[in-house]
Amino acid sequence: MTSLTANSPDINEQIPSYQPTPDWFIPFEPLPFLRGGHAQTLAGNYWQRPTFAIPFEAQAVEVDAENGSRVLCHCHWQPEAVRAGRLTILLVHGLEGSSDSRYIRGITMRAWTAGCNIIRMNMRNCGGTETWTPTLYHSGLSADVGSVLHHFVSMHSLQRVAMAGYSMGGNLVLKLAGEFADQAPNWLLAAVGVSPATDLAASADALHEPANRMYEWHFLKNLMNRFRRKVELFPGIYSVKEVGPVRTIREFDDRITARYSGFTGADDYYFRASSARVVSRIAIPTLVLHALDDPFIRMMPETRQALMENPAVALTETQNGGHCAFLAKTLKAQAADIASGLQNNRHWAEATLVRFLLATAGHADGG
Repeated sequence: MTSLTANSPDINEQIPSYQPTPDWFIPFEPLPFLRGGHAQTLAGNYWQRPTFAIPFEAQAVEVDAENGSRVLCHCHWQPEAVRAGRLTILLVHGLEGSSDSRYIRGITMRAWTAGCNIIRMNMRNCGGTETWTPTLYHSGLSADVGSVLHHFVSMHSLQRVAMAGYSMGGNLVLKLAGEFADQAPNWLLAAVGVSPATDLAASADALHEPANRMYEWHFLKNLMNRFRRKVELFPGIYSVKEVGPVRTIREFDDRITARYSGFTGADDYYFRASSARVVSRIAIPTLVLHALDDPFIRMMPETRQALMENPAVALTETQNGGHCAFLAKTLKAQAADIASGLQNNRHWAEATLVRFLLATAGHADGG
């Protein structure tokens, strides 16, 4: 295990002498005017990016044969002659995001330029697919990620695959890796969780803190609008009348997520769906990026300890970075970055994620 304090003045002082700083790692230096967690989070959500114009193939993947649930994936494939041997990265978005979320597109552009295949997965109901499933989506559906992985590995005979997720998607990725334990398929080589919601109960409660109510209102408004669409589409399953007033994320999860997804209540849902329960079992190389000033994602001490004690996991915590933002001061790049077209490192987490995967799972062409 490598535990890195990513914006330390001297990174080598934070790592045991027998574990030198990995070549893929560049310390995080936040933009001076964005040192607060809220400033980073909000700026990261609106920071202008280059135009996204990479050809993709849209494909529906069945993730639950019992009820016919499907998810929409946007796939970027390298030429067929080399596709199977290229590193393939599956990307999973966060709560109320989609395959078009800014960070998903940012990673896609970096990894594509480096020669990888990329699969941008939408969770159930996301990306305009409410009609594709009679179910809701939630943080426990790690099996959906596994189904998508197996589908494309089988379809294209993929030899080297990695997965990465942000926030809720990070929880799903870490949960699946922990559930695989030491039985992961031989083609699954690495995983990354950025600002992962490993401890759902603590994070849901943090959203209700006064300083975070703007985030809670944003999520709650979108979740309730989505739920109302599900009521219209599947009136035999869902009903607004049975729910009552919903004023917090915890109430939403207690009265809607748990009720319609097989949990006894919010506490049962948070416990069973949190990756914190299984991160100690992760056996594939895994990177976890977490900012200590994240406004609402809380990592409990037991979870942090489990990650630090797991030799397969590199837990990298920064003092600054906000939630899924990590806007960096400099655009420093290594020679390998420039060769791979990864020299713009303003979005530090995205650049670090791709570097880690290329270093751990082998560069796109297997080198």
